[in-house]
Amino acid sequence: MFDFKSSPVFAKDFLWGGATAANQLEGAWNQDGKGPSIADALPGGKQRFAIASQPDFAWQIDEDKYHYPNHRGIEHYQRFKEDIKLFAEMGFKCYRFSIAWSRIFPQGDETTPNEAGLKFYDQLIDECLKYKIQPVITISHYELPLNLAKKYGGWKNRQLITFYERFAKVVLERYYQKVHYWMTFNEINSAFHFPVMSQGLVPSSGSQDFTNVVQAWHNQFVASALAVKIGHQLNPDLQIGCMILYATSYAYDADPKNQLANLQQMQDFNFFCADVQVRGKYPSSTARMLHDHQVNPQDLEITTEDLQLLKENPVDYIGFSYYMSTVTDITHQDAAKSAGNLIGGVSNPFLQTSDWGWQIDPTGLRIALNQLYDRYQKPLFVVENGLGAIDELTADGKVHDDYRIDYLRQHIQAMAGAVTDGVDLMGYTPWGCIDLVSASTGQMSKRYGFIYVDLDDQGNGSLQRIRKDSFYWYQKVIQSNGSEI
Repeated sequence: MFDFKSSPVFAKDFLWGGATAANQLEGAWNQDGKGPSIADALPGGKQRFAIASQPDFAWQIDEDKYHYPNHRGIEHYQRFKEDIKLFAEMGFKCYRFSIAWSRIFPQGDETTPNEAGLKFYDQLIDECLKYKIQPVITISHYELPLNLAKKYGGWKNRQLITFYERFAKVVLERYYQKVHYWMTFNEINSAFHFPVMSQGLVPSSGSQDFTNVVQAWHNQFVASALAVKIGHQLNPDLQIGCMILYATSYAYDADPKNQLANLQQMQDFNFFCADVQVRGKYPSSTARMLHDHQVNPQDLEITTEDLQLLKENPVDYIGFSYYMSTVTDITHQDAAKSAGNLIGGVSNPFLQTSDWGWQIDPTGLRIALNQLYDRYQKPLFVVENGLGAIDELTADGKVHDDYRIDYLRQHIQAMAGAVTDGVDLMGYTPWGCIDLVSASTGQMSKRYGFIYVDLDDQGNGSLQRIRKDSFYWYQKVIQSNGSEI
């Protein structure tokens, strides 16, 4: 194991921080002109995805029938100064957050932005800069304006390219002099398994036809390239990245059938979207993927101008989330299954699992970093990583989360190992640095943060912010630039 105490590993300007998303913590879902987003239409609870997967689900908000935790979040909209101050106390060098699209364009298709929404992010950005925390902004993070899903059918509709371009242009022009780091879409490849959150597609609008998913991806690729073009025209030095969900994948055994299936799973899920955004062109495996999913290329609307735009405007870096690894097996139908971050797989007997059944694999992160850097030779940024767990508040008002510290320590060690392997790693922003509403279940009880928020799944609690043991541990990690973990 590498000796962290004797040798500096991470660069002096390494971006230590944390990550959140507007729809999971801001609340204020209908205040100051904000319109509803698709996240606002997803009920809370373990059946969230099952409800959204019903054939007749059509993005209706029914507060008499369901509870919507996103509507309140953790009231970050009102308490952002308190939260940023806590991030500064930990020593954050950066803070990754998203701009709620429907806070700027409430219906998504307007031509004039909502100034009240822009003023909120003026304040949030300035509050970060006050503490010398660099904002890292995700332009679109699972919060498509609801109107664009209901009226236009989500990202399968090319009209959304224009709407996104307008949104990106407004926020880039407003903030480019203060914000250096950007990402265009969050976990864009997650639509491979569940296109609800990233593409605004549900069964009633065609999510079960993979042709629609591929068309939606293409439209997003074009929109992403337009954002890169706009940003670089404003300032060529802006760093604008893509963001993918990465799950290191292993073949179940040495059976060549499983080895081939695993290779194809890596090509399709881990690399396809990144290939287009980083290399500026569709990978050679595209034809095979379309064939496997019964997609006729002639049914896709892809223009010569689109392809030229992709070629000319690749991203500057690769941001990715890493929580777990998966196992690919097509030969053992009775193999035990595991849960995961929008994806599952066969259980790996060598790994432990989280409270929600996600397989914990720090070594998989080192593998992921090497695989991505070997393939693309572009700077990498781990913008999500963390342990969703049930935290208990003790009688004396403390949270002893040694399990979280252990999880994060092992993943930081894996990152350090990857750096010694030669990987160019920009930074690390653990997910949910303050407790927030879970994207996959709508629960507060699935906690990731260094900061405990007194709120339960039913919306009861004081919303008091409480420093966990991991808060003080991460503070020392940042102070030592990763040498004391």
